[in-house]
Parts: sequence; structure tokens; C-alpha cells
Amino acid sequence: MSVSVLGVRHHGPGSARSLVQELDRLKPDIVLIEGPPEADELVELAKDPGLQPPVALLAHVPGEPSKAAFWPFAVFSPEWQAICHAAGAGVPVRFCDLPAVHSLASESGEPGEGRRDGAPEGAEAGDGRPEGAGPGAAGPRAGEGPDAGVPAVRTDPIGALARAAGYDDPERWWEDVVEHRGDTPFQVIAEAMAAVREGHVADTREARREAFMRRTIRRALKDGFERIAVVCGAWHVPALAGDPAEGAAWGSGLPTVKADDALLRGLPKVKAEMTWVPWTYGRLAAWSGYGAGVTSPGWYHHLFASADRPVERWLTAAAGVLREEDLPVSSAHVIEAVRLTQSLAVLRGRPLAGLAEVTEAVRAVLCEGDDLPTELVQRRMVVGERLGHVPDATPMVPLQRHLREEQRRLKLKPEALGREHDLDLRKPLDLERSRLLHRLRLLGVEWGTPQESRGKGTFRESWTLTWRPEFDIDLIEAGAWGTTVPAAATARVRDLADGGRVSDPAASRAGAGTAAGPGSPALHGGRESTPGVTLAGLTGLVERCLLADLPDALPYVLEALSARAALDSDVTHLMAALPAMVRAQRYGDVRGTPAAGLATIVDALLSRVCVGLGGAVTGLDDDAARDLLRHVDGVHAAVALLDGAAGQESPQARWLATLRGASGRSDLHGLIEGRLIRILLDAGDLDAASVGPRMSRAMSAGHPPARAAAWIEGFLSGGGLLLVHDARLLALVDGWLTGLAPETFVDVLPLLRRTFGAFAAPERRSIGSRVRSLATGAAPDAAVAAELDEKRAAAAVRTVLMILGKMEAT
Repeated sequence: MSVSVLGVRHHGPGSARSLVQELDRLKPDIVLIEGPPEADELVELAKDPGLQPPVALLAHVPGEPSKAAFWPFAVFSPEWQAICHAAGAGVPVRFCDLPAVHSLASESGEPGEGRRDGAPEGAEAGDGRPEGAGPGAAGPRAGEGPDAGVPAVRTDPIGALARAAGYDDPERWWEDVVEHRGDTPFQVIAEAMAAVREGHVADTREARREAFMRRTIRRALKDGFERIAVVCGAWHVPALAGDPAEGAAWGSGLPTVKADDALLRGLPKVKAEMTWVPWTYGRLAAWSGYGAGVTSPGWYHHLFASADRPVERWLTAAAGVLREEDLPVSSAHVIEAVRLTQSLAVLRGRPLAGLAEVTEAVRAVLCEGDDLPTELVQRRMVVGERLGHVPDATPMVPLQRHLREEQRRLKLKPEALGREHDLDLRKPLDLERSRLLHRLRLLGVEWGTPQESRGKGTFRESWTLTWRPEFDIDLIEAGAWGTTVPAAATARVRDLADGGRVSDPAASRAGAGTAAGPGSPALHGGRESTPGVTLAGLTGLVERCLLADLPDALPYVLEALSARAALDSDVTHLMAALPAMVRAQRYGDVRGTPAAGLATIVDALLSRVCVGLGGAVTGLDDDAARDLLRHVDGVHAAVALLDGAAGQESPQARWLATLRGASGRSDLHGLIEGRLIRILLDAGDLDAASVGPRMSRAMSAGHPPARAAAWIEGFLSGGGLLLVHDARLLALVDGWLTGLAPETFVDVLPLLRRTFGAFAAPERRSIGSRVRSLATGAAPDAAVAAELDEKRAAAAVRTVLMILGKMEAT
């Protein structure tokens, strides 16, 4: 019987290539791989051609999906190659690390980027792998355990070896010594790790993991396997191989069975489930925000896949990327880049040009020193945009499976690279795509991000679709709400209406671990509005519910909205809610979604706004006035979209009557009064003759200059063309401005600058021209009229009349 412990660097292409050669030589009858044993049943899926790396093992606690960990595999990962080699040879595979049922139960795991709260200590931040990433891949993570403050040799053994060899960059040392070698370095790595670990005392977490690995090896020996290959992080080799003396039996020099059993006794335990999920190279790249330590997965994939001339093939592919962007890159560029790369490697004493040399050649030769195209090559090639795939036979929750079916039916392929989709909602396929994306956002799965539509009209939507691996966690969590996307979204909306936290999708996903569960009480008729659910949040939920086409959830939201509106006495809350409700009515019409009850609620909200606005416009400071002005503009724009019922006063008439009454108050803030007067003037409720005295009174000496400036700002916030066409109003502003004292002018200048600076350049030029005419006494209007071409004007008038229906075409 023999036990061969093969220490590797996780995600190392050189380690992967050497491992395959060593397994061919050893011909083991079982392969043990560092990883959670719950994955043993999933190894058979590696034979399915539908399982295409990068993929990851996902372990999670049912009912608590926020407690989860990932174990990623790329095609160049030694563990993946070990699985594939064993599958091809018909050899059984077992995982030998601490089970996920124990590691997920650990309460000492510290949340970090790239893993959920409650992720096991055994899963590295981001990588999700018990060991190894980056230069210190063979060692435990820095900053963990009771002896986190010990010298760097404990936290970064590869770094210590690199410094001993005279390298300042551990990554380069590992590439030169291991990744670029053609022979098998496992014996050398084992000796080096034994030297580095000499005198090292493992912390509790590490000791338990290594104890379970030894237990798994003993179980394989007891089961009668003769040639056992153990694939693990290089750091663990001394703890698993034992006495390296020639002829020594396995186990000599290692802790006893009794000692290991004592370490593993009484470990906390939870129920855990495991499956395969797609992964991306971007998630393996540390510099893109995921702490796996593999900064260049695309480069490693290339090194593993290119058995010969890797530099030449890489630079040729880089030239292709640049040509796709219409950048001029010739064959001569590629040849010179290859020569520069080889020269740099020789000058630096490297056995083979590495990523640093290749990148410098790309920047200097192919990109001619420009960092922008160099960054393009970095993103597309060095990191890579590859997204893995799992077969249909993979264990999934019903919601995941339904989404996969919907993706196929609607021809929406998950991709790691963001792809733009312009949807025309008049087309049934695009309408169903839109509904799916909106439903997923309600569930906290932000696969699609809405963008500003380039088309006009409410029939157009633009989305950017980017699939991220953590969406599988979101889907598992959302699976508690239902087995299909519509059912889950409906249940989630009902819970939100009944008191769940109404927020944007990103915040909802961030707080998913604390969201109300499926057992939350349903919305009952006659119940009072739940405290904590804002009126604006509920109106936004109505709009999102219509966009997602959830007719079964809409009545619950409308009832909650009606109850909340009846209790809310803050007029600004009602004003903030009204525009979204009006938009909801409009979207309901566009999408053919029945929205019974919306019109009644909108009418009630508008009535309460009209009643309460008079008391809300008084006693305001500058900030409060500006906030109320925003709400007034929002309601005014929304009311313009409403249609009145037959035989009743129109919503527009009710709103204008309210503004007319409020504008007559003497205690208004100047900003509010000026804006109300402008709205009434634009609506035809006031004429220019009646506005002149009001403006004159607002700018009289009896009012502070700051209030007069605020009045002008509010009045002109609707645009400056009014001053161009009304010489009387312009003369009033001009006279007030020229009559200010110098120190007062300086005080109000910022307000005026902000007001006039918001006008378009042609408007400002026209106003300036009119002001000059006031000073010279000229009559620009007459001059313009004298130059008017009456024949051309008559043709334009006829066209306008025909458009308005006032004249029939001849």
C-alpha cells in the first residue's frame, strides 16, 4: 500500500500539468482531493460534457442561504484535472477536507468580500477554497487564527521561499520554479514546505481540517485501496505525508488516530446541501474585487491550454482583440512584440517570458504606449470573460430550474460580459423578457439592470444583462417564496406589502439574510397599514408589480397602499407617492395589465394633496422650499397625464385651482410663489398682464433682495423664453437688477447665476439681445416682423392648422 501526497497550488496551471503527469505515472486506484466530502456524490457529473469550467461547488444551509461557501474550479485548477483524470480512468474520487456541515456551522467565520456571512473558516475569502490563492497559495490565510501575528513565514510560506531565493515577487518565483517547469516538482515542494513548517503549531481550525484529511486517508486504506493519491494545498503536505524517510510506512510521524478523533469530537453541525454552479474568471481575479488571489485567470488558462509557443499564441490573440475594436495592429507589430518579450525575459534572467513581460510588450508595441487599449486586453484576455455551465442533471431548487427553462424559452443566455438588450414591448417575446427581468429584480436577482432607453415612447426598454455566480445563492434563497419565478415574485410582493422591507433590489439582496420568511402573515382585509412601510415605497411597489405583471399580488399592494395613505398626514409623502401611482396607471395601459382600483387611489391621493397643500407651503426655509418645489413639479407633471371622469371636474382643473389659492397667500417663500405663478401662467390660468403686477410687487423695495431673487428663480425655473417674448416682464427684471446696491447685487448674484445658467445657450443669447434693445430703445420685434417672408409663413400656418384639425387638406 502506498499513499502519495501531492502538494499543489490552487488554480496553478503548472501544478495542474505536473499533477496529470504524476497521476499517469502513479496510476492510483483512488484519488482524494481537498474539498468538502458532501461533494462526493457530485463527482459523477464531471463526466457530463455539460459541466464546463469555470464552475464552483456551492454549499449552503437550507433555510439560511446566506450561510454559504464556494469552492471554484477552473480548467487549469489541479483539483479539476484530478477529477477529470480519475473520471477518465474509472477511479473513484473522494473529497477529504472538513465537511461543510461543520465548517458552515462555525460561528467564528468573519464575513468578508466574496463570501456570505457565516461562510466557513475553511473557505478562503473570495476563493471559497480551504487553501490557497495568490503568492501565498500554499499557506493559510493571513490574519486568521490565534497566532495571526506571527512572522510572515507562517502566513505566506511561498513568499518566504521567494525571498530566500532572492525574488521580491512571490508570484514570479512560483511561476519560474513551478509553473514553467516541465518536470514534476512534488518532492521538492514537500521538502520546502517541511522546512517552512518546522516549529509551526497549527491553530484549531487548521488542525481540525488536517485531522479530517488524515481520517479520510485512513478510511481509504481500511477500504482496501492500494495506491492512494492525495491532492491538497502544498502547505498541508507535511501534515499528511508524515515521515519522508525512504521506506517509512504512511502515518509515521503523524498524530495518532486517538489524537485526531479528540480534535474532531463535538464539532458544531448543521444540515447542508451542495451543488455545482457556474463560475466566472472575473470572480477568480483579485483585482476585480474578488479575493481569490488569481490575478490572471485568462493568462493561466492560456498557459495550460497552449502546450507550445504560448507567448506567440498569446500576442496573436491580443492583436485579434485590438483589431475587433478597429485598432490598426499588423503582423509586424506581433513579431516585434514577441522579440521584445523574449528580450525582456533574457534581461531579467527568467526561464520563460511571463505575464509581466507580455503585458509590457502589448503596451509598448501593440498599443503604442496607450493604456486604454492595454486595459482592454487586460480585461478580455488576462482576466477573461469566460462563464461556466452546469448540466440539467445538476441538483437545483425548483426555482433555479424554472429560471433555466425560461432563459431557454426566451432566448436569454446568461453571460459574464454585460450585454445590451433593447426591448420593444409591443412584441410578445420582448414583453415576456421584460416581465421576467422585473420579476427577478423583485426577488433580489439583479441579472438585468435597466438603462436609459435610446428609443422614444413607453414601448421601449433597455437593459444590461450580466450574470454573476452569487445569483445562484439569491435564487436558492428566493426558492422559499415559490417554485416558479412568477409565484415566488408574487409571494415576495405580498410579504413586502404586509410589512416586509420595501427597498430597491440591491438593498433587498444585501439584506436578504434577514428578510421575512414565507411564513409571514398574508394581507388581510381591513387591517391597518403596517408601520415601517413608507407610502412612497408602497407606490413604487405598485409600479414594479405592474411592470412584472403580477396581477395576483396587485390587490394586496393596493389595499396596503390605501390603508397607509389614509393614515399618512404628511402632504409631502402624498405628493411623493402620486407620480409613481400615475406612472403605474400608464404602464398598466401599455402592458395590458389590469389595474383595477388604481384610479380610485390616485383620485383620493390627489384630493388629499389639494386639501393639504395650502398649509404645507407656509413657514418654509430655503431647503424645505426647494424640496417642496420638487414635489410640486412632480405632481404637476403627473396630473397632466390623468384623464378626468365624465361629468366631473378634471384633475387638471382641481390642481390649478389649488395652486391659484395657494399663490395668493402673503407668507409664501419666494421660490414657491414664483414657481406657482409660472405654472399658472403656462397653463393659461393667468395672463401676462396679471403676472406683471405680481412680479413688480415681489421685487419691490419692501421685500428683501434675497426673496426677490428666489422669486425670480422659481418663476424662471420653467425656462427663459418667457423673458424673450414678454418685454414688460424682462423690463421689470432688468429694472430691479440695475437698481440693486453693489453689496446687495453681490449677495444675490449666486442665485441669479444658478437661475440663468440653467437656460440653454440660445435662450441666454436671446435674452441678452432683448436687454440690449431695452438700453438702446430699439424695437427688435418690429425689425423681425419687417423681415418676415409672408408666403413662407402662410405655408407654415396652413400646416399647423391641418395638424391641429382646424383646416382640411386641399
